[in-house]
Amino acid sequence: MKTLAFSVLSLALFMSACEDPAANKPKANVTNTSNTATNTSTNNTAAKTETLPVAPDTSKVEFTASKVTASHPGGFKQFSGTITLADEKPEKSKVTVDIDLASVFTNEDKLSEHLKTADFFDVAKFPKANFTSTSIVPDTAKGADNYTVTGDLDLHGQKKSITFPATIKVTPDDVSVNAEFSINRKDFGIVYPGMANDLIRDDVVMKLTLKSPRKK
Repeated sequence: MKTLAFSVLSLALFMSACEDPAANKPKANVTNTSNTATNTSTNNTAAKTETLPVAPDTSKVEFTASKVTASHPGGFKQFSGTITLADEKPEKSKVTVDIDLASVFTNEDKLSEHLKTADFFDVAKFPKANFTSTSIVPDTAKGADNYTVTGDLDLHGQKKSITFPATIKVTPDDVSVNAEFSINRKDFGIVYPGMANDLIRDDVVMKLTLKSPRKK
């Protein structure tokens, strides 16, 4: 009986370790960038705008990558960004994020260093990643504060347009942007497969927690 119980427990732990963290997350739509893409705010020159720096102490850029046997949470220690709020309306506004890829960290030091190499981010050649929104559209089906964000992501020497869901809240004190979605690393030329008996999954979960205080 003890042997059976141990076997069941071991199987449960193994199955848990093999779960794909991206399986239940919305998947970003990735396409080639268009030179005609413009943010809605650029079409309203009379808009009242506030350029608000992202606060690093209350903001995060995180990810969860996984392979067959385990998941690896991580993120970036160094990043900056702005939320340009127009007329108090997210759909007229713009979000930018700049990431120092050499500041990557994970739950394993060895992996963190490996991610900096040419197998992954290749930070010596591509030290920065950048995201600039080109469109923010209300998602009326989901209700207040829900939006579909489209923007250009420049990563690993490849610039693509990505679209993902986000919640954006505007208060008298601050503006916040929160998003969690999966993205296929191979869309940006990061194709290292991993070990033959422990392959790395293509989809990576991205989590953005951005907050910009407003001047009073």
